[in-house]
Amino acid sequence: MTQLICRRVLLKLSGEALMGQGDFGIEPAVITRLAGEIRELVQAGAQIGLVIGGGNIFRGAGLAKSGIDRVSADQMGMLATVMNSLAMQDALSKIGAQAKVLSALRMDQVCEYYVRRHAVEYLQQGTVVLLAAGTGNPYFTTDTAASLRAVEIGAELLIKATKVDGVYSSDPVINPDAVFYPRLSYDRALAEGLQVMDTTAIVLCRDHGMPLRVININEPGKLMQLMLGESVGSLVDNGE
Repeated sequence: MTQLICRRVLLKLSGEALMGQGDFGIEPAVITRLAGEIRELVQAGAQIGLVIGGGNIFRGAGLAKSGIDRVSADQMGMLATVMNSLAMQDALSKIGAQAKVLSALRMDQVCEYYVRRHAVEYLQQGTVVLLAAGTGNPYFTTDTAASLRAVEIGAELLIKATKVDGVYSSDPVINPDAVFYPRLSYDRALAEGLQVMDTTAIVLCRDHGMPLRVININEPGKLMQLMLGESVGSLVDNGE
């Protein structure tokens, strides 16, 4: 077994990460690559919980701004996360990895209902557990769902996989002078309004001592490098 820095992790993927160079939906080559990297971690001895956003299909807050009732819009967003999770389950299964979708909304003909004990049992068996439908409640983001599930399943690390190298003082795409933070505290992220995760998610991590690592998922191999102890992305924790 490869020597990993921790055994159980919660990986948060944005729905947009599945789009590749497209504007909508799922790029097969991208989801296949991501599935391969996740399988590699499992083969190395990691237990992987996975939360995928739904922004590549529906984003509840955006739909609400267009005039749809906010609760209905968020429910549509939750269903989008289930669709993405089913797609990832299929991609993992095709390459020989065991995967289960557990949904915070009941839909027994499609996937299992989320029960913490079942999720932990699957993880212990080496199954990738895809935690879908957010928290099952409107007004909460998938970032918050990821933080909540990470705490619930006893993850040792929460990894937010995004499209930038880590946490910056401002958007590095817009501001080339943005300062990169290799490490910062939850309180600093909150005080400076840094776009790490939403406030509820960060507070959950802070109050439960859940370390958060922000990395660029578009760079192949970064997940394994991080899990082998290399300094990848930005670390957000209670120290600084």
